[in-house]
Amino acid sequence: MNPIYRPTWAEINLDHLWYNYLEAQKELKNKTIIPVIKANAYGFGAIEVMKHLYHKGVRIAAVSLLEEAIELRTVFKDIEILMLGPVMAKDLSVASEYKIDVTIYDQEIYEAIRLFNKPIGCHLKIDSGMSRYGLNEPNQIIRIVDELSNSTHIDLKGIFTHFATANENLAFYQMQLERFKAIISQIKKRPRMIHISNSSSTFKYEKDYDFTTHVRLGISLYGLSLDDPKPDLKPVMSLKSTVVQIKELKIGECVGYGATYCPKDDEKIAILPIGYADGFIRRNKTGYVEIREKKYKIVGIICMDACFIKIDDQVQLGDVATLYGGLISIDEVAKRLGTINYEVCTSLSYRVPRVVKVGGKHD
Repeated sequence: MNPIYRPTWAEINLDHLWYNYLEAQKELKNKTIIPVIKANAYGFGAIEVMKHLYHKGVRIAAVSLLEEAIELRTVFKDIEILMLGPVMAKDLSVASEYKIDVTIYDQEIYEAIRLFNKPIGCHLKIDSGMSRYGLNEPNQIIRIVDELSNSTHIDLKGIFTHFATANENLAFYQMQLERFKAIISQIKKRPRMIHISNSSSTFKYEKDYDFTTHVRLGISLYGLSLDDPKPDLKPVMSLKSTVVQIKELKIGECVGYGATYCPKDDEKIAILPIGYADGFIRRNKTGYVEIREKKYKIVGIICMDACFIKIDDQVQLGDVATLYGGLISIDEVAKRLGTINYEVCTSLSYRVPRVVKVGGKHD
């Protein structure tokens, strides 16, 4: 781990991560979890997350980008890596070199893969109704699978789809499910991996399916969910900073850009070295932080590298402030910002060091 100089960090509890993995596994009987660690493991730190999973025996992962896949491959030589996002035809040689399984998502990339003259692994994605990546014409899909089953250099490892409404709108979910089942029922030689469930579908529906072999566990691996009620998960990340200065404002004095906060009485203001360049965006100005197990209000405009907290005499220089992950959850922050928990954690900047916690201790 690189040395940490700034008193702001994200604590990643890998014991909780593994707990969440096992909670999902309870729903699956003998099926295999594919951990989704795209977008730097949703902001939690891809390499450290995968190291912990690898130590526990996990030998497969999914990412979105070729760059993400290569980053994993340089550290983990013997895992299966599925690239869920689009691959350009010109980059197939790179995917082959690094033994990265790519996704067939349209006719053009299929033709490029078919004409590619080196060994390559792939999964075929069916667009069952989300209208994002994937093929949706049944005869075309069946023909491609049949052709690939006879290939000597293309290893079609899996077929999958992705649900748009697994956490809501059961009717649309069922429509997608039935479309997918109708197509694969016509495939004579199925590949060894059939995966359809994301986090919500894994916990709510996957136990009822006898035709799937794997699930893709994304946000719930990290202790988050869009479901209500939520599965029994433990939070993995807490975002923390430190009180580096305390100001005693007098009546008539103001704080921050625009001088938007000018208290009517004498007040104490704590300064935290975290701001919007770290992913703690300006709209958080209506929120709170936790110090000494008590909530304190954010005031003024959040700067690029700092924010201001209205405090009392209990707060001292050097106190740790938890911005989320304690009394304040990521879900609470997401609701305040009018977004989802995914966006809160994936927006956390590279400038914020991730500090791993295992066995109750920082690693």
